[in-house]
Amino acid sequence: MGALVPGLIVALVLCVQLLYCKAMFKLFRGPARWAGLLIFALAATPLAALQFPEVDQGYPGVRVEQLATGLGIPWGMTFLSPRQMLITERGGSIRLLDIDSGDVTALQGAPRVVAEGQGGLLDVAAGPDFANDGWIYFTFSKPVDSEAATTLARARLRENRLVDWQELLVTDSATGTRRHFGSRIAFDDQGHVFFGVGDRGERDMAQNLGNHIGGIMRLRVDGSIPPDNPFVGDPQARDEIWSYGHRNPQGLLFDPVSQRLWSIEHGPRGGDEINLIVKGRNYGWPVISHGKEYWGPLSIGEGTSKPGMEQPRKVYIPSIAPGSLMLYRGEAFPAWRGSLFSGALKLRHLNRVALSADGEVQAEERLLEDLGERIRALAQGPKGWIYLSTDSGQILRMRPD
Repeated sequence: MGALVPGLIVALVLCVQLLYCKAMFKLFRGPARWAGLLIFALAATPLAALQFPEVDQGYPGVRVEQLATGLGIPWGMTFLSPRQMLITERGGSIRLLDIDSGDVTALQGAPRVVAEGQGGLLDVAAGPDFANDGWIYFTFSKPVDSEAATTLARARLRENRLVDWQELLVTDSATGTRRHFGSRIAFDDQGHVFFGVGDRGERDMAQNLGNHIGGIMRLRVDGSIPPDNPFVGDPQARDEIWSYGHRNPQGLLFDPVSQRLWSIEHGPRGGDEINLIVKGRNYGWPVISHGKEYWGPLSIGEGTSKPGMEQPRKVYIPSIAPGSLMLYRGEAFPAWRGSLFSGALKLRHLNRVALSADGEVQAEERLLEDLGERIRALAQGPKGWIYLSTDSGQILRMRPD
């Protein structure tokens, strides 16, 4: 019986349309009759306009639709409502996408950013109490004299403008390079916000707790420092640091089901890592690494392991160049539930890693390789569909076929 319901609804709509057409022919004569029918046809158009173009991608059972194109490296995405998605572009623009109609609206009030190299406007995330307080969180490379520093800020959306900007932390990470800014945002379920900063092209600084370089930071959502952060009270360390020794974390998530914080970061030539982030731990860069120097086949640091330094849960050799991290908890793809997903920039695919209940890596799968796209940001939508952005300026949606 359930399978008949959609057909009955369609039949009912067609009957209503036919009755309307008949009434129009009786009510109007001459040109007015055709004008009425034209108005009816235009009114019915949105039903057909909801069909987005499909993208050939070669994965069975999955439909990939193109919702938007022509954007400028869409770096971050977050849902503000079941229908509205906010998108940051690395060049500094912020846009609002209607996922039902495909309409894109440019927003005003974006912060000033250093959009050079790997810097610019980076991640965006609706706050954990967005429905009540309206806060939206951003990371970006902020101009600091002639340099740039990864910054966490928040603002509210009023009509088509971002207002009430608050800079929560301008990190001590300014260098003259334009590399390795990080930076993704994650919230736990206890009122904290996390975000990461890369080594900023000064690799040895990632072992120096006296700055924020190579660290994952933990703050309260208002920007204040939690008293239980691991280095609070240490005069040689920054109070905001939660973990350190990271090269360039460009994926970060908190899973409320398992209460785990996960990160994925770029290695050098080989050695991308998925890490389970634990309070106060040292993740080794550049003392240990599974990658090689760019200029030759030489190992980096002292080897791949050292006492007191954490080992990754997964290493990618060769590098996939991860651009994001998402843990799937939706219903649309039951076989993928509990898996980690990452966009691959270099190897151009969507990477899926299956996890056991205790967080151990079980298997890896590479999806959407036929697209040939540098996949940047990921988001799980209200229906459990998967949304992704590409460096070519597209917003795509994966749904069951």
